[in-house]
Amino acid sequence: MPYDLGPAAIAWMVVATFVAGFVRGYSGFGFSAMVIAASSLVTNPLNFVFVVVLLEAVMSLQAAKGAGPDVDWRRVGWLMAGAAIGLPLGLLILTGVSEDTARAVVSAYVLFMCGVLLAGWRLRSEVKGSPNGIAGLISGLANAPGMGGLPVAAFFAAQPMPAAVFRATLIAYFPLLDVYSAPLYWLAGMVSWDAFWASVWLLPITLLANWLGGRHFFGTDPQDFRRFAIVLLAGLAVLGLGKALI
Repeated sequence: MPYDLGPAAIAWMVVATFVAGFVRGYSGFGFSAMVIAASSLVTNPLNFVFVVVLLEAVMSLQAAKGAGPDVDWRRVGWLMAGAAIGLPLGLLILTGVSEDTARAVVSAYVLFMCGVLLAGWRLRSEVKGSPNGIAGLISGLANAPGMGGLPVAAFFAAQPMPAAVFRATLIAYFPLLDVYSAPLYWLAGMVSWDAFWASVWLLPITLLANWLGGRHFFGTDPQDFRRFAIVLLAGLAVLGLGKALI
């Protein structure tokens, strides 16, 4: 089994990945953070970073059809410029700490981002230019544990952006971030055959869950479901933080 996970741990990751895929399909966010937070309860969370990058890349390709005309490429350029600086710094910090410290850092970050998302803060106008580079820097730092999407999604959600531009710009940014991240993950020793095998057996589960979520099988209001997903993610982070501290 990948990463020497036992049957119970494998079952846990299958369920967690299915739930995370459904959440992403329904609400459009949270897959990587949920899988990484869940993995921190059964292994070093850094083990699953490259796994979620591969799975996210496939889901991004699924969602890319027709998104091109709405992409704000200037924003994407600023985000990538910031991420190019932030990711190496984040990897340098995170790969130099113990497993429990990495688990605590990941859990604390997820809890903080859940608070930001639940607060629902808003800006009066769209943010153009270099501030997007700062968002990219934070995203790059956060992508060291594979969760660079949360700060950008929160940053975009706070602005009065057209929904089509919001979605298309994220769809364009994430694959570029993944392409840039992959060799740095390899240099940091985070790419292994275990990561590829874990991706292979989790991919069908991810695609099925993402499809089901996209079909809106539940009659829940999307905003209510999003809050539920954030609370669920916060719960996983609390468990991970508790495990690290204990």
